[in-house]
Amino acid sequence: MKRLFIILFATFALATTSSAQEIFYEIKNSAEANIANPSANPLVKKFSRFKVEALNYMAMKMREEMPDSTVELLDKEALSLNTFLTIYTNALVENSQQPAAFQVKVISAFMDASYGNPLFNDPDKELVLVFFKDGESMTRFSLDTDWRRAVLAVKEALSKLK
Repeated sequence: MKRLFIILFATFALATTSSAQEIFYEIKNSAEANIANPSANPLVKKFSRFKVEALNYMAMKMREEMPDSTVELLDKEALSLNTFLTIYTNALVENSQQPAAFQVKVISAFMDASYGNPLFNDPDKELVLVFFKDGESMTRFSLDTDWRRAVLAVKEALSKLK
């Protein structure tokens, strides 16, 4: 299991090495390639599926709600999404030997950081909470997330758990 999370971490790290104007598309293309790869680990595919859905949602909502926003904003949010998922993966690995109750607190910190930091305040909760409400999902996060604020929030929450 630890090897699987190392693979996930490496996948997320690769997407953070691009110039600012290519970040969104590199992260999205990398995630789409993972989904299409028949030999990719199923867990990697699940994380990648969430990433693609979150990026597509973000791009769609920015076009609708913030038509004057810059590509840089989309890139920063995409990079922060990637960072959020990397921190999440690391936290899962680091706490895999902790009691189940502690692991639930860690996962809840990520869920709360995502849900508590909306970017668009989208009233369509059925859409934005599709992963959040799915008890089987490894990525129980809201699509309507300000990922930059969520990264800061989860780092603060994790520091209080230690």
